[in-house]
Amino acid sequence: MRHGKTHNHLGRKVGHRRSMLRNLSISLITHKRISTTLAKAKALRVFVEPIITTAKANSQHAHREAFKNLQNKEAVKELFGAVVPAVGERPGGYVRVIRTGTRLGDNAETAIIELVDFNESYNLKEKAASKSRRRRRRGGSASTEIGTDTVSPVADALSPATADLDADAEDVGLAPTDDADTDSVIGDALVEEHNDESADTMVDPEVDVVNGDSLPLDESDKPADA
Repeated sequence: MRHGKTHNHLGRKVGHRRSMLRNLSISLITHKRISTTLAKAKALRVFVEPIITTAKANSQHAHREAFKNLQNKEAVKELFGAVVPAVGERPGGYVRVIRTGTRLGDNAETAIIELVDFNESYNLKEKAASKSRRRRRRGGSASTEIGTDTVSPVADALSPATADLDADAEDVGLAPTDDADTDSVIGDALVEEHNDESADTMVDPEVDVVNGDSLPLDESDKPADA
């Protein structure tokens, strides 16, 4: 029995296990996402997250601690130049492990381990910004309240036209006495007025209209009798 088993040895000695986790950390910081077995991904998460937490201080001591654990100048430069600014104020949980099934051969469980802040599809801040919606009020600006009555803008626009029709009806001499018969009376009055104007504007064949002046026609211009 293995009493007090605190971590997975991964079938390796201490030195070999530490070197393997160091190389996986360098690859993860450089490429932001790697594919490995599920057991190695879980062990790597425990190894690399304290390194990122220490690097957030961005001090000389933090640089020395990062180089002591990684032993790679390019990885340390990438850690402080790209990873730490992207992490920001995140309180832990810098990496994500995604299971990808099993691989052929030994049927070992595989997984993808990646830095959370470098995956755009899983970034909740980007999703919240892209799905922001504009709220619009319903009916608040479509009507104007006057006392207890509500006047619609459409009614306001049609009221001048109705007033003109009433004035035309009064000029003709047909003033409606009932609201139900208003439309029919005004319509008949306008039709009669239009017919009168058409009769007044008819052109007499005996007169030639030029620039508004009526001139008598010559004998040669009169139409011949049939």
